[in-house]
Amino acid sequence: MKISHIARLSAISAIAALALAGCAANEPAPSDSEGSAPAETALTGTIEATGASSQEAAQAAWVAAFQQANTGTTVNYTSTGSGPGRENFISGASNFIGSDRAYTADELAAGGFGACVSDDIVEIPVYISPVAVAFNLDGIDSLNLDGETIAKIFAGDITNWNDPAIASQNDGVALPDQAIVPVHRAEASGTQETFTTYLNAVAPDAWTEEPSDVWPLESGEAAEGTSGVVAAISEGVGYIGFADASQAEGLGQVSIKVGDEYVPYSAEAASALVAASPLEEGRSAHDLAFAVDPAAAPAGSYPIALVSYLIGCVEYDDAEVGSLVKAYFQYVASAQGQDDAAAAAGNAPISEDLRTKVNAAIDAMVAE
Repeated sequence: MKISHIARLSAISAIAALALAGCAANEPAPSDSEGSAPAETALTGTIEATGASSQEAAQAAWVAAFQQANTGTTVNYTSTGSGPGRENFISGASNFIGSDRAYTADELAAGGFGACVSDDIVEIPVYISPVAVAFNLDGIDSLNLDGETIAKIFAGDITNWNDPAIASQNDGVALPDQAIVPVHRAEASGTQETFTTYLNAVAPDAWTEEPSDVWPLESGEAAEGTSGVVAAISEGVGYIGFADASQAEGLGQVSIKVGDEYVPYSAEAASALVAASPLEEGRSAHDLAFAVDPAAAPAGSYPIALVSYLIGCVEYDDAEVGSLVKAYFQYVASAQGQDDAAAAAGNAPISEDLRTKVNAAIDAMVAE
């Protein structure tokens, strides 16, 4: 048993070690009607997955627990970024994917999902997490910033840390006379699309670009994957970037203005934004894509919340693969699966109401 890409976080080192070394020595947790860790089964086979690097820590935990309970299985999840993951699913190179956004209506209409019998797919939100705006400044652990200031920093219009727009929101903070280096993702990224959606929604005059998973500007520094962005910020004094909060620990953090208060990121505050958001209209009952509007963030919520999805086929060309993917999705969506991810990544477990919808979507998947 193995996992292709293990997160570096110490919080999951023990779990990741199980995934790498094999987990059959421990007894699996029993299954129950509310959906806890799956009991040991006769499932066998290997499934390949790629996609969102935001899910890296959660996937390490999920894979380890699933393989422990299903010792004849191997789940290989490689953190490629959401964009490459979606391309791999279309080409048939991945049996399922993680993605920080659902396929668009146009992408769904184009179809051609390589591993699927038809163009009917399942998209389930299973990972809700804040996207941290993180920075590296000597002696400064936190800053307050509103959306317009953040937009101007990443657009290249605010270029120094002691700019009056930053100073006016941070009384008493000794801001350095130092250049700002904004960091973005080099590849197509759902986290990046979540971030640019926020900028466009709350500061359209400062950020005139449309939301996109591809960085639209020439300015700033590019880094591969969430880990690359975090490494660039960690190693560069004066740097600022955005990353799934599960991997931004130890960096300076920005509390973001919502209404009249500055809200630090937390799983609970991110979940509050998603809870206030509707599902997109015009999709099937097993295609659960949220329409999140950062400009409508309720008081106390964190306005940059990532909703990340597992995406698979309703029916697979290979029935054994279909059974294995369905079982994996069931575990991930279970109360135990969500708790396992939260312990490893600090994300917000999905609500019971959403779990009911997710389980109904998974039930649409054809298995042996």
